[in-house]
Amino acid sequence: MAPMIYTLYGFAIFFFVFWCAMWLLHLIAIFYGKYRLHKKNPELLLDEPYPGVSILKPLMGVDPHLVSNLETFFTMRYPTYELLFCVEDEKDPAIEVVNSLIEKYPKVQTDVFIGGSTVGVNPKINNMHKAFEASNYDLILISDSGIRMKEDTLQDMVNHMTERTGIVHQMPFTSDRNGFAATLEKIYFGTAQSRMYLSADCVRVNCHTGMSTLMRKHVLEEEGGLKSFGCYLAEDFFISKHFLDKGWKTTISSQPAMQNSGVCDVHSFQARLTRWAKLRMAMLPLVIVFEPLSECMVIGACAGWATSLLFRWEPLVFYLIHILVWFLCDWLLLSIVQNGSLPFSKFEFIIGWLFRECTGPYLFILAVFDPSIRWRNRCFKLAWGGIAQEVSPRSKC
Repeated sequence: MAPMIYTLYGFAIFFFVFWCAMWLLHLIAIFYGKYRLHKKNPELLLDEPYPGVSILKPLMGVDPHLVSNLETFFTMRYPTYELLFCVEDEKDPAIEVVNSLIEKYPKVQTDVFIGGSTVGVNPKINNMHKAFEASNYDLILISDSGIRMKEDTLQDMVNHMTERTGIVHQMPFTSDRNGFAATLEKIYFGTAQSRMYLSADCVRVNCHTGMSTLMRKHVLEEEGGLKSFGCYLAEDFFISKHFLDKGWKTTISSQPAMQNSGVCDVHSFQARLTRWAKLRMAMLPLVIVFEPLSECMVIGACAGWATSLLFRWEPLVFYLIHILVWFLCDWLLLSIVQNGSLPFSKFEFIIGWLFRECTGPYLFILAVFDPSIRWRNRCFKLAWGGIAQEVSPRSKC
């Protein structure tokens, strides 16, 4: 009987310590976000030698926001940059969109690369390979098609590229849009995602996502170029790992990445979260244990049981107070990341927050029991370590 009691107390101590650690992450994210985000850029002095930037834009298809998203790259207030658009299919209608913008902004240095290359299983790397090889500047910005830029966003990212910094990336967030799915996206990226992203950047843990990333080209070329990461689907994580292993620093810029994809529905968003969970499990197997425990409802229940055993506290009261304080901290963090009025009411936030927190563990379970990765019309399998293999090219799985 004694070993069983010791085991129960051991689990209780573990859950209580993990719960305390999650609250520490809350505090780090709130204070670091307030300190780090939305800093005002100094006035751009055109007589100073700002480094040139090559911007790689992989495109596939046209969504309702593509024109407005791409146009923000033509109107940036930065002295020297080039736009390199990458399109895999010569019949892709995105080419017409790009050409119309080139005609509208003839003074912006642009080029279009059609056809891609087969250098690995990663479609994004294959699409960008030619443009990467032809880029003229040492600073490379890889930016997804659904990203919007402010006039000073590129300047903000370059300002954070210090002498020993190799990667400056934007923390994922979303533009203001209407509808429940848009509310759900903003809540997730402004709470659960921001909490882990900000705290990881604060303590210098690899948290890099590749949707908007400025990096030094010559460091990639030392490893063989962008193609060296074509065997991974989560190429952003391994690119960042390469920079860190070489002694370079990575950091976030003060402006979050404003995602503005034309596809905005609950099913697509949840499929995206499930895909990311599969990638994390393949790269970091311990995620299987620790990620579910980071969810509010799960760790609250575990901590409620633990404190009832350790301190004889009432578990239901503890659980309800835990959820309330977690909710308030998430509202505060989202307000910091938004840096302005939220595009939805407090009631909509409550509904969206509860939906996100209750479905999070369920989506993780789906990821555990279905390891295949579906990306557009392709299907991949992941081995431990993150190396990918395409199972059925351009078909459903």
